[in-house]
Amino acid sequence: MTNPFTRTKGQFTVSTDKSRLDIATIHDFLSHSYWAKNVPLAIVQKSIAHSLCFGVYDERGDNGPRQIGFARIVSDLATFAYMADVFIIEAHRGQGLGRWLVECIMAHPDLQGLRRFLLATRDAHGLYEQFGFERFESLEDARNLMYISRPNLYGE
Repeated sequence: MTNPFTRTKGQFTVSTDKSRLDIATIHDFLSHSYWAKNVPLAIVQKSIAHSLCFGVYDERGDNGPRQIGFARIVSDLATFAYMADVFIIEAHRGQGLGRWLVECIMAHPDLQGLRRFLLATRDAHGLYEQFGFERFESLEDARNLMYISRPNLYGE
């Protein structure tokens, strides 16, 4: 992987510098999300350690810079990537930051030329379609894909 990737827009920054990540903020959001409800802190820490992570920061927060968004990419950086755990905290939504975060991810030099880029979403199809992601329209479209799903792995 290359050196930390950073983009700035006004008072906001997107960065892959893991030393800036606020693990408590990430864990708190994910543990209340529909896709990772009750996820243990140790699992979040392990997933971050083994992913290309993007933090979104408000550089002019009330008490200094603070993390307001996150996404992680699981990838071999050559042929395949999976985008996961994408969020902007509610207080900062509606400013285009989610779109900008995905734009930054798609521009990252290590994620160019991939043969396959996947993600799963329940409610943000319109966002990802702006970047070329397509829904599987039929079982025929997804016939080569297989998966194991454990939706209640962390309990309710």
